[in-house]
Amino acid sequence: MEKEKVTGKIVDFKILKRLIGFIKPYRGQFYLLVLLTIVTAVLGPIRPWIIQITIDDHISVGDYQGLVNMTLLLFGLLLLHAIVQYSHTYLSGLIGQNIIKDIRIQLYHHLLRLRLKFFDKTPIGRLVTRNVSDVETLAEVFSQGIAAMSGDILTILFILVFMLIQDWKLTLICLCTLPILIVSTYVFKEKIKVTFNNVRNAVSNLNSFVQEHITGMSVVQIFNNEEEEYKKFKEINREHKRANIRSVLYYAIYFPVAEIIGASSIGLLVWYGAGGVMKGTIPEVGILISFIMYINMFFRPIRMIADRFNTLQLGIVSTDRIVKLLDSKEFLSDEGTYEAESLKGKVTFNNVWFAYNEEDYVLKDISFGVQPGQALALVGATGAGKSSVINLLSRFYDINQGTIKIDDVSISEYKLQNLRANIGVVLQDVFLFSGSIVDNITLGNHEIPFEKVVEAAELVGARRFIERLPGGFNYNVMERGATLSVGQRQLISFVRAMVYNPRIVVLDEATSSVDTETEELIQYAIEKLMKGRTSIVIAHRLSTIQNADKILVMEKGEIKERGNHEQLLDLNGYYTQLYHMQYKGVLS
Repeated sequence: MEKEKVTGKIVDFKILKRLIGFIKPYRGQFYLLVLLTIVTAVLGPIRPWIIQITIDDHISVGDYQGLVNMTLLLFGLLLLHAIVQYSHTYLSGLIGQNIIKDIRIQLYHHLLRLRLKFFDKTPIGRLVTRNVSDVETLAEVFSQGIAAMSGDILTILFILVFMLIQDWKLTLICLCTLPILIVSTYVFKEKIKVTFNNVRNAVSNLNSFVQEHITGMSVVQIFNNEEEEYKKFKEINREHKRANIRSVLYYAIYFPVAEIIGASSIGLLVWYGAGGVMKGTIPEVGILISFIMYINMFFRPIRMIADRFNTLQLGIVSTDRIVKLLDSKEFLSDEGTYEAESLKGKVTFNNVWFAYNEEDYVLKDISFGVQPGQALALVGATGAGKSSVINLLSRFYDINQGTIKIDDVSISEYKLQNLRANIGVVLQDVFLFSGSIVDNITLGNHEIPFEKVVEAAELVGARRFIERLPGGFNYNVMERGATLSVGQRQLISFVRAMVYNPRIVVLDEATSSVDTETEELIQYAIEKLMKGRTSIVIAHRLSTIQNADKILVMEKGEIKERGNHEQLLDLNGYYTQLYHMQYKGVLS
């Protein structure tokens, strides 16, 4: 399970700089936000000063008209402060949402360009966290982190300036308890930082467990393991509760302590100020009232800064993760510039070596050629390297040595979109997205007319079963095509390949998981799909490949035998053994 860790650095300025870099498209709005932050920080400390003047210069001398004027001025300032604060909150939220929209789009676009090797090494849950949770944390950074914390700091500075200008001695008295508040705030910040880390890990564990076990619910119920899984869930949920209660505990301790410290400052101020008024060293009462207001205004942002600082730290951690993913060039597919208007379909492998982990080669010195319109079949035991051959042809992975060419042009020179548009792949495990059948066939490509979809379904023999479904082509197949049988999903994948009209067709054990009756339908679809196209077929059932122009027998990443069906039987080797095993009952 991935552990999310909050760094010990106060602020990682390198990451913070990168975070601020996301603001560039919204510089105008950001500068306005800075201006609003400054105005908000100034308007707050002005109010106690206005109240002091009102008391000392108007109320104490019975100036009623002056009192009315100052009251109207104060009301105007409050209204202005409310408008500015509203604008500040709305604008900071708007900037934050625009930025995370841009980051999500940029991140998802980056994921689309990564090789499958990256997804083999990276848990899906981690990528979902990057694109959803980590990006969402950045919204809090802009709305509750940077902007709000900057406003709090400016407010504190302006309050100090106003207090020092009016009476520096009273200011020092008020700040006597400040060191205690700073120490308690620091301790709170460190404790809550660790707690936040534990809460995030607990949430991650809970989400992962629920997602995995709901997906695998059929396995849980088949093996009657509901009670054990329920116990595991209760323990994970209990740890989630404990982590959250610890965070609540620290808040419950810190804020009352901060209130007591603030009240102590007010007590010291009243004690010292009242004595000064009685002795005549402080001639006016208004300054005492203003200082009481200043103390409340001064300690409030200090209390909030600790919480906002943790939000900023979590945002920096999330930014670090996102930036590392965006900056990862290791798994980016290098695109060529060549774009063929129409392919003939000639495929050539020359001395190809390939390893998934760059240590253990799964393909060793593979060489073969397929002429346009020919059918090549790959047979062999599980792990022989058959699927690796077709993965390399579409450049889902890049080879370590050798060359792969289509129409005598290296596949590394093709634009990926052009290359893959001319290769139709039908896999054994068909993936269907939640949505209608027509959307799964076209994959949302609005350039493919509905008539072409119906025509393709008719050609491969799938139209009949599709139109029997409720809604026909608009039938919702649900997640992963759960409402369809294996054979129906397979037929839809044939229609999907047909509508894109590829010049090269790749079939990866397309009939290995269906019954005999469905296999006949799929075999008919295969014949239609392969007609006039270069075809590479992987199959365990030799009955589906006996008419192939060439058959390669693979074992442990090497080609052991090659030829057509009759030639391989004459060799009396591995292919012959496999043939007799599959037809043992028939031949006897």
